[in-house]
Amino acid sequence: MTSTADTAPARRVPRPRADALRNRERIVTAAREMFVEFGSQVPYDEIARRAGVGNATLYRNFPERDGLVHEVVLSLMARLVELAERVVEEEDDPFAALRRFAFGAADERVGALCPMLDGAFDKDHPDLIAERERLEEAVQGLVGRAQRAGRLRADVGAGDLMVAVSQLTRPLPGSGCGTFAPFVRRHLQLFLDGLEAPARSELPGAAATLEDLRRDSCSSS
Repeated sequence: MTSTADTAPARRVPRPRADALRNRERIVTAAREMFVEFGSQVPYDEIARRAGVGNATLYRNFPERDGLVHEVVLSLMARLVELAERVVEEEDDPFAALRRFAFGAADERVGALCPMLDGAFDKDHPDLIAERERLEEAVQGLVGRAQRAGRLRADVGAGDLMVAVSQLTRPLPGSGCGTFAPFVRRHLQLFLDGLEAPARSELPGAAATLEDLRRDSCSSS
């Protein structure tokens, strides 16, 4: 005999409304901008004001600050993956693609967001691991493509690129974001000039891989 439970229709989970999704996206965008400018402890009401939503909407989407930080980091990595894929499609010259990615990542102010990953932030959350693997694959693809074409010196790795972008976009102590920003692209171009093949010098140490960066981060936490 077929039970009532077997024949009952499956319960549908309601999909979020379009306006609710737009509000969530606005919140994450506003939070990312304000975290860069003021740090991750910026008041919630300031984030809500920039996002153009009420405090209740912000708290309904992200009742805990850790959840908002988590979403901002996921959003940033997804944007970088999208950028890497786009430049590969649009640039025939592999080094031009690498350069565009570096400047695009700098515009995202990756380094300014790094302090958010300290403390109790769960770096091993499955969502973050999956997005990080996508990003690492995309960046490694950019670097490998440029090296195979003979356009990028062979003694550097994807980790070298990401360290430079991160460090160059992190404001110096005591300097404001607004005064620091104009120098970022200038110094990033100096760094990129040093990446082009043929190499003009011999680098000390070994090329930094993305795995090296992960291992160092884990050992220092």
